[in-house]
Amino acid sequence: MHIKKAWSRVQRCHCLVPQRSIMSIGGVLDLVSLMGKQQKIAMEIAVQEINNQLSFSKMDLKIKDSHGNSAQVIASVMDLSQSNQVLAIIGTITHNEANLASEFSDTIKNIPILSLTSSAVRPELLSPRLPHFIQVGNDINIHMQCIAAIVGEFKWKKVTIIYELNNGFSSDPGLLLSLSYSLRHVGSEIENHLAFPSLSTLSDPKTTIENELNKLKKKSNRVFLIVHSSLEIASMVCEKAKQIGLMEKGSVWIIPDEVAGFLDAVNSSVILNMQGIVGFKTHFIETSEAFTKFKFKFQRRFALEYPEEDNIHPSIFALQAYDATWAIVDAANKSSQSKFSVEQFSENILSSNFDRLSGKTLSKNGQLLQLPSFNIINVIGKSYREMAFWSPTIGFSKNIVNHKIMEINLNNDSSEVFRTIYWPGDLQLVPKGHNNEEKSLKIAIPSNGAFTQFVNVTYDQSKNETSITGFSISVFEAAVKHLPYDLHYNFVPFSGSYDEMVDQVYNKTWDAAVGDTSIVAYRYHLVDFSQPYVESGLHMVVTEQPAKSKEAWMFLDAFTKEMWLTMAAMHIFVGVVIWLIEREENADLRGFGSILWFLVTVLFYAHREPIRRPLARTVLAPWLIAIFIVTNSFIASLTSITIAQVKPSVLNIQTLKERNSPVGCDGNSFIVKHLTEVLKFKPENIRKINSMSDYPAAFENKDIEAAFFVAPHAKVFLAKYSCMGLIKAGNTFRLGGFGFVFPKGSSLAADISEALLNMIESGETEQLEKNMLNEIENGNKVDCSSLESNKGKSNSSIGLQPFLVLFSICSTFAIIGFLHHMVCLLVKNVETLTSQIVVTLTQLWRIWRWTTKYFSLCCSKLQSKMMRRVSSCTEIRSAEENVTSNSQQSPVMVEFVDIVLAAHA
Repeated sequence: MHIKKAWSRVQRCHCLVPQRSIMSIGGVLDLVSLMGKQQKIAMEIAVQEINNQLSFSKMDLKIKDSHGNSAQVIASVMDLSQSNQVLAIIGTITHNEANLASEFSDTIKNIPILSLTSSAVRPELLSPRLPHFIQVGNDINIHMQCIAAIVGEFKWKKVTIIYELNNGFSSDPGLLLSLSYSLRHVGSEIENHLAFPSLSTLSDPKTTIENELNKLKKKSNRVFLIVHSSLEIASMVCEKAKQIGLMEKGSVWIIPDEVAGFLDAVNSSVILNMQGIVGFKTHFIETSEAFTKFKFKFQRRFALEYPEEDNIHPSIFALQAYDATWAIVDAANKSSQSKFSVEQFSENILSSNFDRLSGKTLSKNGQLLQLPSFNIINVIGKSYREMAFWSPTIGFSKNIVNHKIMEINLNNDSSEVFRTIYWPGDLQLVPKGHNNEEKSLKIAIPSNGAFTQFVNVTYDQSKNETSITGFSISVFEAAVKHLPYDLHYNFVPFSGSYDEMVDQVYNKTWDAAVGDTSIVAYRYHLVDFSQPYVESGLHMVVTEQPAKSKEAWMFLDAFTKEMWLTMAAMHIFVGVVIWLIEREENADLRGFGSILWFLVTVLFYAHREPIRRPLARTVLAPWLIAIFIVTNSFIASLTSITIAQVKPSVLNIQTLKERNSPVGCDGNSFIVKHLTEVLKFKPENIRKINSMSDYPAAFENKDIEAAFFVAPHAKVFLAKYSCMGLIKAGNTFRLGGFGFVFPKGSSLAADISEALLNMIESGETEQLEKNMLNEIENGNKVDCSSLESNKGKSNSSIGLQPFLVLFSICSTFAIIGFLHHMVCLLVKNVETLTSQIVVTLTQLWRIWRWTTKYFSLCCSKLQSKMMRRVSSCTEIRSAEENVTSNSQQSPVMVEFVDIVLAAHA
C-alpha cells in the first residue's frame, strides 16, 4: 500500500502546488565489484538527467550495498520495501532471492523489481508471489549456447567448467543441464567441475583457488570454461592458473560476458594474466551520439567517485542499469495520466523504452523481443581484438554487416569465420585440449588372424621390436590424425579369438580393440562400435569351371586331336579321289589348284565345279553328309565350352547342406557361430582354417567344397589366388562391416566414427584399400603356373568314336571308287602303258651306262694324279737329306733348297 501512498503524494504535489515532490527508486548492488560500481554510476547519471527534465517532481535514488552476499540482498530488498516508499527496485537480484524476501514481507509483491542479473528466464517457474518481477539482464541460457557454439566450432570433445556459486547459478540445476545439453548438441561433454563460493564468503580466496586449480592440473583435460563468475573471481583464477602452468601451450580458456564485458575497464595486470583467452561480450552500438554523451558523463563521474580505478569505460551492465532507471520514470509519467495501479505500472515499465543505450526491448511477459548478439574476442597484447559475431538464430559471422545480411538471408555458414587466434602460450594452432602426459590407452589387436593383410604382427629378434602393420592399423592411425586432440595409445597383440577380444573390451581389460572385427548383433549389446570403415557381408567362395573363352585357340578344344587329324586326312583323301576321277573329262578340276579350292569350298557347300561322273558323285555324297554332321557337332561343342566358363561348381548353400559337403572358414571369427546357428550347417561339416594360405590346398585336396569369408577377406583372397579358378557363388548375406571396438559409453567411439566418416567422404579409406590390393597384385600374388599346368582339359571335347562308323562308310566309298578308277585306267591304256614302260626302262639303262663310264674315267684321272704327287715328294725328300748331310754346303744352297720346298708345298 505504501507505493500507492507515494504515488498519491506525487500526484497531489503535481496538481495542487508548484513545489517539487520526491519519487524514490531503490537499488541493490554489489558496490565492491566493478560491475556494481558501474551500475551505480549509470543509475545516478540517469537520475540526474531525469531531474533536469522533470519540473513537477524530483527523482531520488536509494542504493543498498549487498557486498555480493545473497543474505544481504534479501535484507536490502526487505528494507527498501518497508522503510522507504519506493516506486520500484533495481539491482542484481535473482528471482529466488526476491521470492525469499517476499516470504518475510508482503509489501514486496506490490513493488516492481527489475533484475539486472543474467539468469534463466522461464515464466512458467516464476512465483505467483512476485507478479511484478521483470528480468532485464540476458537469459543465461543464451550464454550457455554461445559457449557451446565456440566449443563446437573448434571440436573439443571434453571440457572442464568453472563457475561461482552466486546470483542463483547454484540454486538452479537447470542451468548446468542447459549447458550440458548445449555441449552434447555439438558433440562435447563435461568432464570436470570446479565451483567456487562467492568471493565474500572466502577468507583466503587466492589460496582456495590455487588448491582447487592444482587438483585440475592432475587431470588430462585442458579446455577450461568459466561459465559464470564475477570479474574478481575470474581474475584470480587466471592469475593462479598462469602461475601453476595451466596457461601454457595446449590449454584453452573461455570467459563469459560478465568477465569479457569489463576488459576495457581493467588494469594491465589482469590483461597480462589472460593472454590467449577467448571470450564473448554483448554487442551494443558504441558510435551513437547518445552513447558518446553518456560515456563522457560516465567517465567524469566515475573518476571522481572511484579514483583508484585505472581504466574507465562503461560496460553493457552499466547501460542496462541506465535504461532500467529511465524505464521506471517513463512508466511513472504514463501512470500519472490515469488511475494508478501496480499492474498498470508494471505494464507501463515493460512497454517503456529499454533500448536507449543497451538496445533491449521487452515483451509483456518480460521476454526479450530481440535476442542479443555477442562479440567473440581474443585477449592479446595490451587489450583484445574482436574476431567474429554470434547470435542464437544466425550463429557465427565475420562482422556485424555480414551478420545482419545472414539474418535476412538465413544463410548460416560459419566456415572460416575466425581469424588467426593466439591461444595461451602464444600458440596459433588450435590446441588439442588434452595434457600431453595423459596415460596411453591399451588397445588390443588380433595377432593370429587368418588375413595378415588387415593386421600383421611380426617380431624382429635382431632389433627386439614388434612391428604391427596392415590395412586396419593404417585406417585407425589415419583416423587418429583427424581427431581434434592428441590420442596416446599402445597396441597390444592378443592371441585369443575375436569374441574373446570383444569380451575383454567389455570387461575393460582393454581400452579398445582395433582390427578386422565384424559388427554383429550379439556383440553390439556388449560394446560400442565405431562407424564401419569398410562394408561387409558373408560370401561363399567355390571352384569354377575353366574360363576357356579367354584362350586364343579355344575352338580347337571342340574336337580331340585325333578327331581333327582323322577328319583332315579323310577330307584330303576324298578330294584326291574325286580329282583323279574327274580330271580327264572335267576341265574345271584338271589343275592342282582347282582341287585345292574345291576342298575348301565343299566344306561350306559352296563349290561351283560340276561333278560329271557318277563314280565321283557316289564318293562325294556320303562325305557331304559327314561334313554336315561334323559341322553341327562342332558348333554344339564350342557353345558348351563357352557357356561353361562362368558356372560355379556349387550354386547355393542349400546344395552344400543337402550333400553334407565340408566347408571351411576362419576358426577365430564369428563365422563358425553364424554357420551353425543361422545357416544351420552341421558342426562336423565345418573345417576351421586359421591361415589364408591353407585354403588352396584344402580346395585342391577336396577337403572343402566351399569357403565362407566376410566380404573384405573374400576380396583379398580372390585377389591373391586369382589363378586358382575360384569364384563367389550364392547370395551375399549382409553384415555390419568392420569397426573398431570401444567400451560402452566411450566418447572416443563417437570421435573415431566422425573421423572415419570424414575419411570415407574424402576417399582416404578407399585409397588405403586400393594400396592393400595393389600390394597383393604387385608383390604378394601367388604364382599359379604350376597349378595351371596341372589343370586337366575339358571333358567337353568330342573324340573320334562318335564318328567312326560315318568315317568308315565314307572311306569305303572312296577306296572303292579309287580302285575302280585305277582298274579302268589300266584296262583302257594297257598298250600305251607297256610302251611307256619299255621306253622308260631303255632310257634308264642308257643313263646307267653313261653314269658308270663317267665314274670310271674320273677314278683313273684321280689315280694318275696321286701317283705323280707321291713320286715328286720322294725326290724332294732325298734332295733334302743330301743337303742336310753335307755340312760344308754353302748357306746359299740351303736357302735355295728351302725356297724350292716352300714353292712345292
